[in-house]
Amino acid sequence: METEELYKLLENLVLYKEEQTWLEFKLNKGSITNQACGEYISALSNGACISDKDYGYLVCGISDIAHAIKGTDFSIAKGKEGNQDLELWLRTQLFPKIYFEFFEFKYNGKNICILQIPAAKCEPTHFKKKAYIRINSQKTDLRNFPDLIRKIYNSQKDLSAEIIPNANINDLDLDAVNFARKKFKEKHTGSTISNEIDRWDDTTFLDKARITINGKITNTAIILLGKKESSHYLLPTVAEITWKLDGEEKAYEHFEMPLLLNINRVLGRIRNVKYKFFPDNQLLAIEVNKYETKVILEALNNCIAHQDYSKNSRILLTEKVDKLIFTNAGNFYDGKADDYAFGDKTPEKYRNRWLAQAMVNLNMIDTLGYGIHRMFLEQRKRFFPLPDYSKSDNDKVVLEIYGHSIDINYSKLLIEKSDLELEKVVLLDKVQKKQLINDEAAKMLKKEKLIEGRKPNYYISSKMAAITDKKSEYIKLRGFKDDHYKKLILEYIEKYGSASKTDIDKLILDILPDVLDENQKKNKVRNIVYDMSKRNKTIDNKGSRRIPIWKRIN
Repeated sequence: METEELYKLLENLVLYKEEQTWLEFKLNKGSITNQACGEYISALSNGACISDKDYGYLVCGISDIAHAIKGTDFSIAKGKEGNQDLELWLRTQLFPKIYFEFFEFKYNGKNICILQIPAAKCEPTHFKKKAYIRINSQKTDLRNFPDLIRKIYNSQKDLSAEIIPNANINDLDLDAVNFARKKFKEKHTGSTISNEIDRWDDTTFLDKARITINGKITNTAIILLGKKESSHYLLPTVAEITWKLDGEEKAYEHFEMPLLLNINRVLGRIRNVKYKFFPDNQLLAIEVNKYETKVILEALNNCIAHQDYSKNSRILLTEKVDKLIFTNAGNFYDGKADDYAFGDKTPEKYRNRWLAQAMVNLNMIDTLGYGIHRMFLEQRKRFFPLPDYSKSDNDKVVLEIYGHSIDINYSKLLIEKSDLELEKVVLLDKVQKKQLINDEAAKMLKKEKLIEGRKPNYYISSKMAAITDKKSEYIKLRGFKDDHYKKLILEYIEKYGSASKTDIDKLILDILPDVLDENQKKNKVRNIVYDMSKRNKTIDNKGSRRIPIWKRIN
């Protein structure tokens, strides 16, 4: 904000005779601790939502009673929480992340600090996992007010349904409108209205498809069907997909509106070559496309439907040598991706309800939560790793679609055991990606002899290795019996007369199981040598404890 704007904001705020649900005055840092500051950010964010305000405000430098401008020694910029900057500490303790701003300035020679706090959106703002609210003059636990919680959860404005006052049907791309009509007709094949669709004019069709509202152009209409030159209606929002090639070759291209047409142009940029598997129980190789077209389109359409357009970000599709990475702004809106993997969860809320409904009507997505389930099934059918959302966070959804095999054992198992339950495939997929699985799942997989190893270093079991005829990799993971390592040490000493610690490390470390880290491998070597000298009494140290020289005992 410019200085004049800050002065005006301060003067308007102090005009309130009483503090509000969304407005709090404090004087000096003695009246507000760091902890209390975080709690007020939560309370004022939630209060702003309940009061239908865009922002809540914490104003420091104002007396509580008369609201006189006194000045303050409180500073976010200079504040510390332990060794950490106060601003960073506050931001890391808030969930979901809100982009509060603070302004520190002088007013008539007096220091003022104003925190401008965005209203909570569709879920309460928490500080240290607890949500607060300001009731009268008291800051308290929001959980005590279920009606207010419900109001916050129902507060989301649907940006996709907002009408653009100055836009009209001429701002839409005619080819996109005609293609939308075709998709709408496909969606309603066999229904009672299928014979009427061709007789509708464009205005009627767009209303029926829930793209426009009473003939008025919505943000949804511009996003899906708008001309490229109509993008100014959405500013500062961006309706754009960026394709980026990130490998030995580098390239990129931006695809603007109409997104309904341009998703197929994005698809055309992806290098979709063939991939071969060689199952042990078949004479001929199995050949599949690197990527399944349906999976790519499902992922792209989900990005469009669920993008948080208030973040003013592009949708990004990064093509690497071995995978596609889809990124859209905003957290996963209802639940977690894994909740939808099995096709038995239906979302209860949508970030862009009007846009999502229009895309359903154009046969681009469904609203029952089956899209992610279909992607899982398609990847499984093609013997590839499953869709991976593990790199998502509170600011963005990241989906990785693999175009190659991570562990050939996993792929061969899917080829040879086509009836394996999806729940087990999901767990085995996590194992091959070195992701954590819970103890109950690990116990079940071990019971069925699908995995071995100790938590968290699970790996493909000997049973699976036998199925896939990849015993060498299994041995590399599991390692040999200790007697094998002892025999190698004795053979070395017999050949060279003695062995130092360095000699034994060079001999043994590289062939120990891969599931052990470096420290665990060194401990195992020490245990083997100790066992040989103290229990088996096959070797003896003729050097010092610090610099041992191991020789064989005859």
